[in-house]
This record gives sequence, C-alpha cells and structure tokens, in this order.
Amino acid sequence: MSTFETDLAKNTTSDSADEAQLLALGYATNFDRSMSIWENFALGFTYLSPVVGVYSVFAVSVQAAGPMMVWSYVIAALGQMMVCLVFSEIVAQFPISGGLYPWSRRLVGKGWAWMSGWVYAWALFCTIAGAAVGAGPFLADAMGFDATPGVTALIALGMVLVATLVNLQGTKLLARVAMFGFVCELLGAIVVGVYLLIFQHHNSVGILFSTHGILRGGSYMPAFLAGATAGLFCCYGFEACADVAEETPDPGRSIPRAMRMTIYIGIAASIFVCVALLLALPDIGAVISGADANPVSNVLKASFGAAGAKIVIAVVMVSFLSCILSLQAAVSRLLFAYGRDGMIAGSAALTKISPKAHVPWVALLVAGCVPGAIIAISPFLQDAIATIINFAVAGIYLAFQMVVVAALYARFRGWRPGGQFSLGAWGLPVNIVALIYGVGALIDIVWPRTPDLPWYMNYGMLVTLLCIGGAGLIYMAVAKSHDRGVAPAADAWDLTQAGRLRASQLS
Repeated sequence: MSTFETDLAKNTTSDSADEAQLLALGYATNFDRSMSIWENFALGFTYLSPVVGVYSVFAVSVQAAGPMMVWSYVIAALGQMMVCLVFSEIVAQFPISGGLYPWSRRLVGKGWAWMSGWVYAWALFCTIAGAAVGAGPFLADAMGFDATPGVTALIALGMVLVATLVNLQGTKLLARVAMFGFVCELLGAIVVGVYLLIFQHHNSVGILFSTHGILRGGSYMPAFLAGATAGLFCCYGFEACADVAEETPDPGRSIPRAMRMTIYIGIAASIFVCVALLLALPDIGAVISGADANPVSNVLKASFGAAGAKIVIAVVMVSFLSCILSLQAAVSRLLFAYGRDGMIAGSAALTKISPKAHVPWVALLVAGCVPGAIIAISPFLQDAIATIINFAVAGIYLAFQMVVVAALYARFRGWRPGGQFSLGAWGLPVNIVALIYGVGALIDIVWPRTPDLPWYMNYGMLVTLLCIGGAGLIYMAVAKSHDRGVAPAADAWDLTQAGRLRASQLS
C-alpha cells in the first residue's frame, strides 16, 4: 500500500469514528471535516487577533489607565485560561457545531441553552461590527481620507461584505485565509514590534510600572479597571475553535489543544505588540489627555514613513479581515445549531447547507446583515468603536459565564467529563476559579465610570444587556420555540451514569 493510500485509510477511519461519535450524540453532519488542527488554531487566533485587539482599544485604554494597562492582558490571560480549560473538558465530550449553545443544552437544558446562545449571538454580531468599524480609521488614513464616521462606516460595510463573500466559498477557503491571516499577523506583529523596540524606543520599561499621576478618587485602581478593557477585549476567541467542531477531524482531542494554543500564542503576541507601542510613544501625556487621539497610526507613520506605514497598515487590514471572517464563521455555526434543533424562527432556512461549499449559507448571510445594520447606525453613536466593543465584551463574558455556571451545575448533578481531555480532580476547583474570575470581569465591564454623566450613558451597557436579555426572555415566553426541538438535552450526568454502568459491567 502506498503512503497516500495509508494516509487515506487513516483519515477515513478517523472520519468514521468522528461521525460515529456525533451520531451517538444525536446528530449527523453535512459539513466537510477538512480543517486541520493548525487551521482550527488559526481560526481561533485570527478571531482573538492580537493586532485587531490591541490596535482597536489601545488609545481608549491608555487614556483611561496609562501604560500600566498592559498588565490587564496578563490578568485576562490567566483568568480566561481557567475558562478555556472548562470549555476544553466540555468540547472533548460534546464536539458539536455551535459551541456554547449545544454545550449549555447538554449540561443544563433547553431554556438555559437558548438564552446563552441568544446572548452569545448578539455579542458576536457586535464584535464583528466593532472589528469592522475599528478597521475604518486605519484604511481611511492610509488612503488619505479623513476618518469621519460616515467614511468609517462605509469601509466597515465593505469589509463585512468581502468577509461574507469569502465565507460563502466554503470551509477550505476559510481555513486557508485564516492560516494566511495568522501568518501575516504573527510575522507582522513580530517585525513591527522588533523594529519599534530597536529603532523607536522613546520610553524606558519603567513606564509600565508608573501610574503617570492617573488617579480616581485618590486611587489608581478605578483607572486600571477602566483600562482593563484592553485585556478583556483581546482574550476571547479561543471558543471559535469549538464552533467548527464538525469541520475538524478528531475534534475531541484537537480542539482543546487548539484553544489553549490560541491563548498561549495570541496573548503573548498581544502583550508584545502593546509593549512595543507603549515604548515607542513620543508623548504619553498627549495620549492620556486625548490630544493624540490616534496614537497607533501616528507611531507607525513616524516610524516607517508614509510608504512604510501603508505596508504595515496593509498587514493590519489583513488581520482585521481575517478576524471578521473567523467571527462570521463562529456566529453562522451557532445560528445553524439553533436552526438544526428548531430553536428559533426561520430554523429551516438557517440549516440550509450549500451543496458545493458545504457551509450554512443563509446563516452566513444573517451573520453579514445584522452586523451591517449595527455598522449603519454607528455614525450616530457617541464614540462608536468604544460603545460597540464595550457591549460586545460584556455579552461575550456573560455568555461564557453561562457556560461556566452550566458546567458547575452539571458537576453537582453528577457529570464527570468523559471526553479525551479531562482535568480529573482539578476540574471542580478550576471551574470555581473560572466563575469567580468571569463574574469579576463582568462587573468591571458594566461598572459605571463617569458618575457625572446622565444615567443612560453611565449605565448604558448594563441597560443594553438587560434589553437584549429581556427581549430573549420575551421571545422564549411567546414563541416557546426552545421547547419544540427533540434533540438531546440535559443529559450530561445521564451519560456519566451510563458510562459508569458500562464500566462496571465490563469489570
């Protein structure tokens, strides 16, 4: 037998085992399992996107907390690693497309799953819009346009359109573009960071430990917590690896590994980029005061010249586009999972898979149109990027914690992770630490920062979360669509008991 035939036989056997596992969980799939572990990791990496994350919120975070905001990346990485480990145990046992929604369904039940998916979907829609709007000023600046709200919105709409068209071409192209985006972003981050550190080193490392006189109520801590949006925004995306579980061979083993790699490499790159930019700032005081409103572009121009800055911005735009692609892929698979279980209006349409590309094409169109609508109203929002991103981060963290709570609930009901990745005795303490971190992060995100402003601005994020959640609860109460599906639900602990019974019978 040739090497090719041997590899083909191995892949066929692996695919058969993957499909058998999925059938045992109550599903069949029409997706292609063509995404390697490295491509799966690249999807999570480009969703997390160090360049997009740092460049989008750098000015806002430095203005709020000064250079010490960089430590928020370390805190977020440690906390989110706990969440990632909880997710890894779940996806290893339930490698189903849609990630957070089907996990919650198996761990708690239909109603909890419906709400976690609802919150997660809107957070992803806003993250897509936020990433696209965040790209606008960079491209406008490179093309010589003023980055007015209208111009920024048009650029953002164009990027979402391009991403949607690419995603409609299928998983293979998505994987290749994600891999290309990962290589470009990582190399770009390293090259730009090293250049800035060597040739544009204006500040000492000591600035990373200085408050720069930023105090709120006589303390630096409120300022640091306000600037912590940087770390919180940059440290999610690893869950996207699990959203495409039915498109990845051996998902129970490969996806937990890809998710952890996303955090290791992604946050290390984020910290490196952030430190390089901080040390290259010619006037930190101007950024803190708001006089330098676009410090990233200004540093790039001063360091690389007009022509060089355009090349760097071209790499940055690849990062933004890859990020939007990955986000769209994630939310489209969530919508597909909703539709497959009959959980929402239009379920039949959301489950339509294109015959050639093998992707949920209607769900992808929704994943383009809803963020497009958010982008369309962005010119009328005060500080559009911060407003959209703040809600996106709050929604993501709320959805994450709904899954962390679901895992804890299932553990107390008797669930013991039965997949290829397990923390064993460490599972419960890690789950508890993940919950404590997530609740603390969520409180920090929604906490009012400016008491002197009107209440609707001070509590705008919390009100928005309550409105989204309230709309979801009303929909559930009126439509009752979450009760219509017949797919398995609330059976995680039953599977554990069944596994113990089989083990005892075999012994």
